[in-house]
Amino acid sequence: MMRRTVRAVLGLTTVSALVSACSLSGGGTGSTAGSQPQTPTVTLVTHDSFAAPQDVLDAFQRQSGIKLKILKSGDAGALTNKLVLTKGNPIGDVAYGVDNTFASRALGEGVFQPYTSPEADRGPQRYSVDPQHRLAAVDLGDVCVNVDSGYFAAKGLPEPKTYDDLADPKYKDLMVAESPATASPGLAFLLGTVTKYGESGWQDYWRRLKDNGLKVVSGWEEAYSKDFSGSAGKGPRPIVVSYASSPAAEIGDDGKPRTKALLDTCFRQVEYAGVLTNSKQVPQAQKVVDFLLSQQFQTTVAANMYVYPARQGVELPAGWATAAPPPQNPATMPADQVQAGREKWIGEWRSLMGA
Repeated sequence: MMRRTVRAVLGLTTVSALVSACSLSGGGTGSTAGSQPQTPTVTLVTHDSFAAPQDVLDAFQRQSGIKLKILKSGDAGALTNKLVLTKGNPIGDVAYGVDNTFASRALGEGVFQPYTSPEADRGPQRYSVDPQHRLAAVDLGDVCVNVDSGYFAAKGLPEPKTYDDLADPKYKDLMVAESPATASPGLAFLLGTVTKYGESGWQDYWRRLKDNGLKVVSGWEEAYSKDFSGSAGKGPRPIVVSYASSPAAEIGDDGKPRTKALLDTCFRQVEYAGVLTNSKQVPQAQKVVDFLLSQQFQTTVAANMYVYPARQGVELPAGWATAAPPPQNPATMPADQVQAGREKWIGEWRSLMGA
């Protein structure tokens, strides 16, 4: 269904458009006399939610002479941990999926090496977190509370709209969220509450949520697909921490979304790609970064991974303007502030929630 654990599948970009992309030309290894051309294999380490049309990947291989091996490695947190632990002998050549809640850790540990893609000034530069250009933004996936509109209509209960509404007793036992210790959307939601209420107030807010029957689970798939009433799983809870783009996956037979993202509860999440330090195939890995930022790949990310492309001028799928409009003013937090506070806030959250 969706990003971080599962994502939906759709929309193919035309192979002819990909083949014509100048930025992807070259990169194959030539043949020697009497031998067959060798196709280098570049390993792309990514999160479990990576998805792209196979013929787009195949067209990239034909044009660049590079074969992509996809190595999925958990969510953004697990991916970052693996990259840090293996940085001396990396498990791949390029990585995609480290997000802004973990980027500072990866950069501080020297996981990535500098590279400025010729595609980076087409929009990704807006989300830069590193003056050395070790990471390039590939997509945005704002984390927001989602609600099942049908549930509230049937109950004659107004939908919540704000953080404070979620702690109102009339919504007791209706919300499920992911743990910030085990899931990146849970961490983004925690950071959103820290941004909203500050160091002196966020813990009190979480006490109110806890007293109001908040259920906490380990990951997005469990929260959204099993507990949330607005998903195919038709769980018991009509409020869930998910993404601004999630309602695009819940469009009914009437063409209208059955769910809604509460845009006043959104925290901006950006996913990045970069060439891994100690990669043995640096020029080829750089071409993979170029590919991830290219118009041809960027046109696939919304339909296949339910995220917003980082590149400017990429058209979103039909219906997104109504079902999944990008938040205009999502909460943000500087990378150095995330790095300084992340582990402390998670530890305090664990103590508070008994998790």
